[in-house]
Amino acid sequence: MQPDVRDLERLRVVFARHLGRPGPSHVVRAPGRVNLIGEHIDYNGLAVLPMAIQRNIVVLFRANADATVRVANANDAFPPREFALSASIPPFAAGDWGNYLKAAVQALAAECDVRIGFDAVVGSTLPIAAGVSSSSALVIAVALALARVNDLEIPALDLAERMAHAERYVGTHGGAMDQAICLMAQPGTASRIDFDPLRATPVPIPDHWRFIIAHSLAQAEKSGAVRDEYNRRTRQCRRALERVSAHLGIAPSRATYRTVMAARPVAQLLGAAESCLDGTLLKRFRHVVTEADRVHRAERALRDADLDRFGRLVQESQASLRDDYEVSTRALDEIAEIAGAAGAVGARLTGAGMGGCAIALARSETVDDVVHALGERFYGPRDFTGSVEDHLFVAEPAGAASVTSVS
Repeated sequence: MQPDVRDLERLRVVFARHLGRPGPSHVVRAPGRVNLIGEHIDYNGLAVLPMAIQRNIVVLFRANADATVRVANANDAFPPREFALSASIPPFAAGDWGNYLKAAVQALAAECDVRIGFDAVVGSTLPIAAGVSSSSALVIAVALALARVNDLEIPALDLAERMAHAERYVGTHGGAMDQAICLMAQPGTASRIDFDPLRATPVPIPDHWRFIIAHSLAQAEKSGAVRDEYNRRTRQCRRALERVSAHLGIAPSRATYRTVMAARPVAQLLGAAESCLDGTLLKRFRHVVTEADRVHRAERALRDADLDRFGRLVQESQASLRDDYEVSTRALDEIAEIAGAAGAVGARLTGAGMGGCAIALARSETVDDVVHALGERFYGPRDFTGSVEDHLFVAEPAGAASVTSVS
């Protein structure tokens, strides 16, 4: 899906205002994503099932001659940023949007022959900090722009892994799901993303399935206190795994979630966890292993075009994210409840949680009822900026990020 011509024209105006002549030579489109199921398990090395969507980050750019990156944003809330190419780039203040630009540039400059900078303007049709991977799409788009002006050819899998590591620059220790689906998605499909080694397997989405995205109107920030909460859960998962592995007599060198789950049935792992864990660590471990199991069952349901079975797994996922991983919010719970009452077969938060978006699964003949109910019952009583359509839309399975020339 190419960027809308009207969107490109608006970005050209912003480009000319901030960066002058000549105009841009290329455009990057980097899609956002929704994770259909498999939340908070990618950084534990377990497979997930995301889908790229038709909303995206768009970057218009041109090469420059002074080894500098200059980026303006079509959204005035994000001021222009400028910095020199380097393998070691000091960050802006914590939470500054420019750190995502620096993350991509520093990662490529550290490992590749990068000498040419670029001037660019960024636009987006993705809700910001909403759990649909706008930040990772931005990192990928910047990396692709820098690679193009420097004539670098980096395989998609390689670039996805590099950019997943690059995002640690902003302090988030996640997995590579977002980067992989952004770079490897195929239209009309979801993808099972596996790790170690990273790979993507397309899974066709039946024509009559519809996925509704609803923003909770609370941003899912990946900085400050919320980032600390995400990273704390990463550590909790690790400690829980160490204790269960020791209880089962599995050597520490082999103790990954993937190897442990391959060695023992889920029921046995849960029994072992109940014997050696309690409180928070038990809940975190239970979410990880049951969510991983749900991913494999959901993939089978998707391949079988069994909408009801998939929907039940989505519902189970939401309950686990709410009760065991503790990343849902009242607004996200309310979206799921409204969607279910209006005819959705399943609904849950998507992304890291603590704000952001929920996803609801419906049949084509009931999707309008679900959208209408959410518009009336969730958005109707609330004050927010923009239109309902900015926050509530039906997602279409899109293809991977691309770079094309502009005339």
